[in-house]
Amino acid sequence: MIDLITILGPTASGKTTLAVALAATLNTEIISADSRQIYKRMDIGTGKDLEEYNYAGRKIPYHLIDICEPGYKYNLYEYQRDFNAIFKELKDNGKLPILCGGTGLYIETVLKGYSMPQVPENKELRERLKNKTLLELTSILKTYKTLHNTTDVDNCKRAIRAIEIAEFYRNQKPEERENKPLDSFIIGINIEREARRAKISERLRVRLESGMVDEVRSLLEEGISPDDLIYYGLEYKYLTEFLIGKLSYDEMVHRLEIAIHQFAKRQMTWFRGMERRGFSIFWLDAFLPLEEKIAKIKIQLENRYRDTPGYSVKRMESQNKW
Repeated sequence: MIDLITILGPTASGKTTLAVALAATLNTEIISADSRQIYKRMDIGTGKDLEEYNYAGRKIPYHLIDICEPGYKYNLYEYQRDFNAIFKELKDNGKLPILCGGTGLYIETVLKGYSMPQVPENKELRERLKNKTLLELTSILKTYKTLHNTTDVDNCKRAIRAIEIAEFYRNQKPEERENKPLDSFIIGINIEREARRAKISERLRVRLESGMVDEVRSLLEEGISPDDLIYYGLEYKYLTEFLIGKLSYDEMVHRLEIAIHQFAKRQMTWFRGMERRGFSIFWLDAFLPLEEKIAKIKIQLENRYRDTPGYSVKRMESQNKW
């Protein structure tokens, strides 16, 4: 029996809109798989778009958004722990959870059922790496074969932490212990490169006009250190550097736009890598009408479970049991 539905895709591809519509159709709830939306008051820069969780007058419940204070460094171990608790609760209540997000490492880890121990700080390793450039650190990270996150690595601190994690798992590989692999119907949102770039650029413009600079300024004013915000990367890195005088406004916008394009490309590389690692992903064109996307998903679910006695999408819509 299917355990959950997963919706993944690069930034600005429309994942949340589809997840909300599907959750409304199937009377279920959404678990976020976004490594930055967990932080409170980091709304515009992380693209929470919480108003999207209202569908046809209904508020769709979501989880693992706004659960930590800014400045905290949430990790993979904590994500898996929190995901498992919410997943069990939803399943116990007869729901089919929808996992939705763009953090490939989070998605792949929970789907494979890895048991991830806490990775301690390696002070000796950090000392050896502290003077290396981001390019050098990225090259080092690529030499590791264990599961690690290269998607969000856009500054030295995150790269060093990724190497620290990879080095830890070189000697203690993730094991499937008490967490079983999950059977998920995985939906990927595919958006052609130039269209994706256009959407990213437009969304950045809108977010800047909507107060994203003031959002980061407020975080700094409440006492969050510039280094902690820079650690989160992308919008928080470049806007912080602008606000502390390291970049001009135009430099900030230019560099941030390039960084987000590169980030989206890395996300797609990760998702295509998941297919090579054995995951089956049903890709949907990002520009299909929402109703058509939902219809195609229903057909896929019916085809996948047509031989399961007593189950159908219609029954699922009314009872939400698979």
